[in-house]
Amino acid sequence: MPTNIAIFVSGSGTNCENIIRYFAQKPEVNVTLVVSNKAEAYALVRAERLGVERAVVNKADFNDAEKLMPLLRRHHVHFIVLAGFLLMVPDFLLQAFPRRIVNIHPSLLPKYGGRGMWGHHVHEAVKAAGDKETGITIHYVSEVCDGGKIIAQFRTTVTPDDTPDDIAAKVHELEQAHFPQVIEQVIANSK
Repeated sequence: MPTNIAIFVSGSGTNCENIIRYFAQKPEVNVTLVVSNKAEAYALVRAERLGVERAVVNKADFNDAEKLMPLLRRHHVHFIVLAGFLLMVPDFLLQAFPRRIVNIHPSLLPKYGGRGMWGHHVHEAVKAAGDKETGITIHYVSEVCDGGKIIAQFRTTVTPDDTPDDIAAKVHELEQAHFPQVIEQVIANSK
């Protein structure tokens, strides 16, 4: 029986699309649902084009077990991936999916993690600090923002000439190259 994944997104969805395409070739994992807290998230368009069910869940409903859990049950979700999702995961979801919710963060945690540290804010902080490297962190989700157990980190160099946009491009390459494979490994190890 395949493992069914829900991907939670808030933005454009390049990682979401990459994950859907990756698992389209793998019968043991099935992306059954893309959930966004923003109706205008381009990730929903990407999911529709790839034939994946979509749902928009506002912040209040996302934090309501009686609204969110039936949606996940209807799609037989076993595992959740956060791919650019900007809401904190409520406790009821952490309890329902222990060690089955993973997130990707665009820095080498614990550096540049926590509230307000997402996307371009992270790359600007890396540049401002003069760091010589940055990367991505894939981690389990916990009740602490960006504080869950680290599963994997991948690094890239930062040169003094790199702009925050250059840093973002390097980090995006790492995300595209590694995130789906790490998800696959975590799922395989959880069985």
